[in-house]
Amino acid sequence: QVRLVESGGGLVQAGGSLRLSCVDSGRTVNSAVMGWFRQAPGKEREFVASITWSSGNIYYADSVKGRFTISKDNPKNTGYLQMNSLKPEDTAIYYCASKGVGSSKYNYWGQGTQVTVSS
Repeated sequence: QVRLVESGGGLVQAGGSLRLSCVDSGRTVNSAVMGWFRQAPGKEREFVASITWSSGNIYYADSVKGRFTISKDNPKNTGYLQMNSLKPEDTAIYYCASKGVGSSKYNYWGQGTQVTVSS
């Protein structure tokens, strides 16, 4: 059963923008955090940003600060990642993930959406 579904990836030129969406169909009161991660070819998966469903606390990786914005729509169980000023090095598969209350790790992951930034 697929719980997290991302959308919004695609091909964009450097300097362009994309907005990713992630619907968490299994979100409950125990779902604490939505995170975005990415994995480029030949590289390890890395953290991009996260947002807490209840408080709205936000964290960003240094590499995306000032360019990416994470947000959420609680009634729609949907998180967003607005990506501006995209660079070729942002090219990766982007995943959203869910972490429960009191959990130290992300337990649920989406299937990923490809983002390709051409120079």
